[in-house]
Amino acid sequence: MSGVKRETWKAACVGAGGWALIGALGLTGRHRVIGGEHLEACRREGGLIYAFWHGDLLPLVYCKRGQGIVVLVSLGRDGEYIARVIHRLGFATVRGSSSRGGFRSLVELVRLGRAGRELAFSPDGPRGPRARVQPGVLIVAQRTGLPILPLAAATRPCKRLATWDRFVIPLPFARTVVAYGPPIRIPPDESPEAMIARWTAPLEAAIDRTSARAEEELRAWSGKRE
Repeated sequence: MSGVKRETWKAACVGAGGWALIGALGLTGRHRVIGGEHLEACRREGGLIYAFWHGDLLPLVYCKRGQGIVVLVSLGRDGEYIARVIHRLGFATVRGSSSRGGFRSLVELVRLGRAGRELAFSPDGPRGPRARVQPGVLIVAQRTGLPILPLAAATRPCKRLATWDRFVIPLPFARTVVAYGPPIRIPPDESPEAMIARWTAPLEAAIDRTSARAEEELRAWSGKRE
């Protein structure tokens, strides 16, 4: 078997296995949503861009499955594995990153956002640094006029990998809280340089606050008997 065929076969196996694993974990777990009013407000206005830290990807894809959300996924082997899994869960993907295929992917995301699709970014991916926003999500938000909706998940029990993003894997029978924060709207009339300088830190802080809210809600939920 050639190297290309072997990688294709491996990616297909990872896609099928990942889909089955996420489905099984999701079915045994319990889920709670907070801040849903922010999501509904954005949808009434006509669209949105989700922004979440890369480490939260796994619990979020189960909770947001089947909605046709378009996710920016990096090129390369790891990105191919992620794309295979989330396609099976009802997501669409645009492939690219800040280092490879970046301009083309942003153009495609702008087109899809203007056409009414919901978009999703992990703005610290694909290689970090962790919890630091790269500018792509801000550029797409300004070009489309769509609000950025901070999104986070907290889950217990879980396995947290020793990777740059501290990737979270929910364990069977986990409780997961999905949190939405107040949307951030990027002014259309700022230069890209000024816009990025002004809004990078506020977006990082907004995602961090949303993560903290999810963790606080999970602690309160776990402390209650059901």
